[in-house]
Parts: sequence; C-alpha cells; structure tokens
Amino acid sequence: MTQGTETIDITLKVWRQKGPEDRGRFETIEVKDVETHMSFLEMLDVVNERLTLEGKEPIEFDSDCREGICGMCGAVVNGIPHGPEKAMTLCQLHMRKFEDGDTIVVEPLRARAFKVVKDLIVDRSPLDKIIQAGGYISVNVGGAPDANAIPISQELAEKAMDAAACIGCGACVAACPNASAMLFVSAKVSHLTLLPQGKPEAARRAIGMVRAMDACGFGNCSNERECEAVCPKEIKITNIARLNREFIKAALFSMEK
Repeated sequence: MTQGTETIDITLKVWRQKGPEDRGRFETIEVKDVETHMSFLEMLDVVNERLTLEGKEPIEFDSDCREGICGMCGAVVNGIPHGPEKAMTLCQLHMRKFEDGDTIVVEPLRARAFKVVKDLIVDRSPLDKIIQAGGYISVNVGGAPDANAIPISQELAEKAMDAAACIGCGACVAACPNASAMLFVSAKVSHLTLLPQGKPEAARRAIGMVRAMDACGFGNCSNERECEAVCPKEIKITNIARLNREFIKAALFSMEK
C-alpha cells in the first residue's frame, strides 16, 4: 500500500462458473485495504493475486485496453452493466466511487445470446455475426483524399460519428429486459447509412443485420430505454428509430422487386 493512500474494506460477491454447462454460484470474498485510486479491474487484479497466493482459483474476467475503447470489460456491478457511473466502462470505474464496508455484487452480462465461458467472461461472438451480416462497406471507396472529396454536411457527419462511437461491449443487451441488441445494431446501421459510401448497400445491410440479430437469439426492442441509460458511449435510441425506418424501406423495396 502506498503511504498516505486512502483504503477501504469491501465484501465482493462475485459470480463463479466453471463453464457454459455449470450452474454457477456467487462466492463471497472479503477484500481488505483496497486503495481508492485503483480502477475496478485493478482491484480484481489485486484480488486475483491474493487468491493465487492462497492456492485458490482466480476470477476470470475480460479486459484489453483498459482505456474505455475496446469494450472487452463488460460485467454487471450491483445490477448495472459497467457499474453505477454514467458514460463509463468498467475499466474506467474507480474504487473511490464505493464506500468503506460496501458489498459489491459482480456478475456476467446476462442474455440468452451471451453464453458464459467462465466466471465473468461471456461469449459475445453473436455481435460479430451481426457485423458479418452487413456491418461493413464492400465497395472500393479509395484513400482518404478520395473520401474527403465527397461533400457531407456537418450534421450528418456528426450523427454518423456519434453512432460510430459504439464499442460493441454488450451492455445494452444486458440492461434490456428483452435482451435486445437493437441499440448495437442501430448504431452500426446508422453509422454507415448516414454516409454516402454506405447508401448503395443500405437495404441489404438493414435486412441482413436484423435477420442475424434474430437468428442469434436476441429479443425485440420495446422502448424501455435501459440500453441508452447504461451505454458507456451514450448512443441514443433515435438510432433505433432510424434502423426501423431503414428496415421497413428495405422490406418494401424487396417486395416491389
């Protein structure tokens, strides 16, 4: 412990599950002298070091950049994906947000489409399957100078960039009572549909990604807005309205053919 650093004692109730077929359970771990300047993941690192020294199995969890960019660190803290702080990923959550003596419940993202791999790690490959179904531009758009030669209004550019901020963490799915991936899909569709380069494949993209979402077992949107509330990048549900419009247009166009 660094001299002069404030510390707290917490009780960690963490989900432990050996694999997808295991029933899983909560394990209670008393954690003493947690430095408040630590991030939540750094706290888990310290807990794992102590568990390893005691000859116990460490807690498995996902992380990568630890800068709020990659979306790997998704987990549910006290019932909220990524924890209680708004517009923040789990790796950006610091222990100073908790009080001495707090009990903190940590569990994986819960959704039928997200199978638990081990402990806090879930398989989020269904999101990749949705991207593979249409979340890309397959035309040759040239280099950066060519792209800059296409006039795009500031309003459209800003809307596209706001949607492109989605990091695919899956928090929206875990927060939704229907385990819907509509916010994720709508962000990807909006990002590409708003730009001229994405318009030639807009119809195929909307239909393909929605069908893939349904095939993966995600639920439907019922405008609960929990997804918007927990999104670390503050993706707006207005994107879902845009996705619905693009899907209806694409369906009508295919019927005319």
